[in-house]
Amino acid sequence: MSIRHSRRFLSAVAVAMTVVIALPAHAALKTGAMAPDFSAPASMGGKEFDYRLSQALSQGPVVLYFYPAAFTKGCTIEAHAFADAVPQFKALGATVIGVSMDPIATLDRFSVSECRSAFAVAADPDGHITRSYDALMPGGKHADRVSYVVAPDGHIAMSYASRSPEDHVTRALDAVKALKSATPASP
Repeated sequence: MSIRHSRRFLSAVAVAMTVVIALPAHAALKTGAMAPDFSAPASMGGKEFDYRLSQALSQGPVVLYFYPAAFTKGCTIEAHAFADAVPQFKALGATVIGVSMDPIATLDRFSVSECRSAFAVAADPDGHITRSYDALMPGGKHADRVSYVVAPDGHIAMSYASRSPEDHVTRALDAVKALKSATPASP
């Protein structure tokens, strides 16, 4: 292959990769759908525990977000943003859990450094949870970037899919606020 053809080929590959990266993710679970319950090994502050969605929902809404891979640029940006917003979520009675297909040993480190020990991350190495939330990236090796807010009754109150880490926290926070304002205060 000539240098000219090599450059054209590399240019075409670069354009194709840009298009693939720019494509939006698609969350199949829509608002109002029932969120699949799950349990998984999780880590918060480097301490492992068994996470169960139904148990977390008994305490209030859950912000459940899927991300492709720990320690990648976009996932680090997103983890920092969620960590910064945890006090706001807590004030509204919500908890945050991130899910990726990384092994728990990787998430032990990620939960401390990038999640800043502010929220838990769950390991889904076989992709079972990711598939049940239709958050699997094409190719099946990574979760796509998809965020959900699950109401305490187990229904999806918000779903948002975008490969960009921007707006996931804002949209989730807005949805939790809307849930809070729609819930009557207890006497």
